[in-house]
Amino acid sequence: MALDFNKMGGLVPAVIQDAHTKNVLMLGFMNEEAYRTTVETGKVTFYSRTKKRLWTKGETSGNYLHVVSIEKDCDDDTLLIKVNPAGPVCHRGTATCFGEGGNEPGIEFLSMLQDFIVKRHEDMPEGSYTTELFKAGINSMAQKVGEEAVETVIEATNGTEGRLVYEGADLLYHLMVLLTAKGRRIEDLANALYRRHNKNKAEYDKNC
Repeated sequence: MALDFNKMGGLVPAVIQDAHTKNVLMLGFMNEEAYRTTVETGKVTFYSRTKKRLWTKGETSGNYLHVVSIEKDCDDDTLLIKVNPAGPVCHRGTATCFGEGGNEPGIEFLSMLQDFIVKRHEDMPEGSYTTELFKAGINSMAQKVGEEAVETVIEATNGTEGRLVYEGADLLYHLMVLLTAKGRRIEDLANALYRRHNKNKAEYDKNC
């Protein structure tokens, strides 16, 4: 990968992003040696502007940043490095260097859960609730989705907000299991909604 290290006196900024949560974890700087070391070892290594040396993130704490992918920007002078962090990134013990947030993945967790469900479908381990759902068959899975939908409606109309979230999560999980059994993923629903949203937005803009 060709990078322009000349613009900043031999350094390029490297934005570090969690590969799963998409949260920005920290910002550091690399010279050519730090970049090569990162590529060779698979662990993010920076150049310390204060200590004037290379330092691998986690070399003291053990909280390494394991590289998933490295991309450069259109000007060849900034890096975006996606990682799997081995622990808290900030020296203060927080998940990111930008405050307390970032400990939960948010909506991105659905893709992680989808991968987990697919793996269950492939391996079918004994003692797994998800395995039992798959073994019960499509009709049983569809019925379970219906039951969870009813429970969600009940909590929405005559329950508590906490129980609504709980039952809604159950509904989504069982729907994902059903989708997997049919060879689909939760992302298929997201893409369908995306296309629908863009179509409706185009029609709205046209008529305004």
